[in-house]
Amino acid sequence: MENVRHMNPRDQADHDGPMHQHIDAELDILGGCLHAPRHIPTVRTILNGSDFVRPAHELIWKALGHLYDTGAPITPASLRIELEKRQELTRAGGIAYILQIGDHVGGGEPEYWAEQVHAAALLREEADLGRKIVQRATSPDAEPGGTVAFMEEYLQRHKATQQAGSHLSSALLDWDPFFATDFGKIELLPGRLMGRGQQITIVGDGKAGKSLFVQEWLWRMASGQPFLGDKAHDPIPLLYIDAENGHQDIQERFLSYGAGPGRMGLMSYASFPPIRPLDTAGGGADLLDMAKECEAQLVCLDTVSRFISGPENDADTWLAFYRHTLLPLKRSGIASVRLDHMGKDNERGARGSSAKTQDVDHVWELRAAGGGSLLLRRTHTRTGIGPDDFSIVRQARKDGDKYMAGCTHHKLMAYEHLEQNIEGTVEWLIMQLDGLNVPSDAGNPQTIKALSSAGIRIGKDKIAAAVRARKNRAISGSRETFPEAFPEGVPGERSPGTFKELQKPQVNHSPGTSREPQGTPTSPPSPPLREGKGRDGAETADDNNPLCTVCETPINPSWADRGYDTHLGCDPTTGSHPAA
Repeated sequence: MENVRHMNPRDQADHDGPMHQHIDAELDILGGCLHAPRHIPTVRTILNGSDFVRPAHELIWKALGHLYDTGAPITPASLRIELEKRQELTRAGGIAYILQIGDHVGGGEPEYWAEQVHAAALLREEADLGRKIVQRATSPDAEPGGTVAFMEEYLQRHKATQQAGSHLSSALLDWDPFFATDFGKIELLPGRLMGRGQQITIVGDGKAGKSLFVQEWLWRMASGQPFLGDKAHDPIPLLYIDAENGHQDIQERFLSYGAGPGRMGLMSYASFPPIRPLDTAGGGADLLDMAKECEAQLVCLDTVSRFISGPENDADTWLAFYRHTLLPLKRSGIASVRLDHMGKDNERGARGSSAKTQDVDHVWELRAAGGGSLLLRRTHTRTGIGPDDFSIVRQARKDGDKYMAGCTHHKLMAYEHLEQNIEGTVEWLIMQLDGLNVPSDAGNPQTIKALSSAGIRIGKDKIAAAVRARKNRAISGSRETFPEAFPEGVPGERSPGTFKELQKPQVNHSPGTSREPQGTPTSPPSPPLREGKGRDGAETADDNNPLCTVCETPINPSWADRGYDTHLGCDPTTGSHPAA
């Protein structure tokens, strides 16, 4: 019989009864990875392409891996096109077979079936080895010890193959498609703090309310809502891992954001999960399994120091954390956000080893600027993509001791009538003072000293105006001077934590932050306006009269009309005045 196509022994295995189950398992692997490409990196670590019984499946698997490595869409159509480029479509079964795999949803996880296929491949390999050993031992030309030498050579070759499998060689770059890929198009996630697949750290003091800020941000990301002036995006599945906040705090906060039953979007929340330390291999595997089970594209750790076992000041701890946890997440295309505490020296950023900042794409510092305002500034960046700082105001509304549902928000400060980005303006100066962490109740001398240390030179009149505006923002909180801190339609109501009651010392916290210490206390209220006479005229309590930029009491209008903004006895350089 000459006009016969001789069947490959591996193809012959398709017709063996016990092998049908392995063919089905291989279809489950290919179909599962085609529908959910996130499984491809893990499956690669389990089996080699040669583990497939059917050679066509090995060709399809290699094409799928190439599509994944180059970031191309993974669909039956793109798979067919890739096989055509490789001139392997016919050997892979043709278009009809590719469509059949595309329709094969499979049962269970591809990782499970990959383990079954790999185990079956090992059994076939051992059976083949046994046959070869028998043939060598029973051969008329067999030499004494030859079979043993053959076995030792085989075992060494097998060990080297296991240590350098095809899943490792897949990390080698394919230059042509590599340079054909536009990596400059980084898609920023909602809020513009990071891109897809990136890893960031948010550092801050307890009084800044890191969890409060990040919880609202990620909830809005998971439910497809806009945040910090960014447009609405499609909902993004994410996983929040919390080892800091109790259930009562979590419930109160999310209700205050406007979340609740049926309004959590694609957010999965793990409260005090029993995962192993993340600076160990077991902990990294636990977290990756949780993320894959939730199909999360982003994982948040609150707070990162709660999830490690090694010393926080030891660089090896954070190197192990990266190797066991962050690297597998990044390899799987899963972004991460981790919250961290500020060190004793705020100027040096997060506490602990400097190795913390070496493995992230961005480091953001969140600082309370007083009056309910926050400054979020990027101190380290690997890419430079996106804004470098945000001026934020935290708004909230209370009904007695309970924060009202849907009334807690973090919003960008919108000075509609000001030009805060123009250098030299009073508004620009206010932003610089906030960034230098100058207390909101600081007077002219302290402000001048801080600006001088920072090398900022600006007129004394603008310094006085900035000092007055920052004090008004922290103490009076009038709608005219700081409208962003007032919820719409509620006259005279401030955000929690933006002022202190004058009758008794009481701190208003944002929802769920009752156990976090408050920042620097605001200055006491200004003394009541006086009536009297001075060299520059009588002082009156008329609100329309201009105020002295030093002692903040009224000056004679005619004196102000002549260009003076202080009393004669008040010194704008030192801040001294007769009343002092």
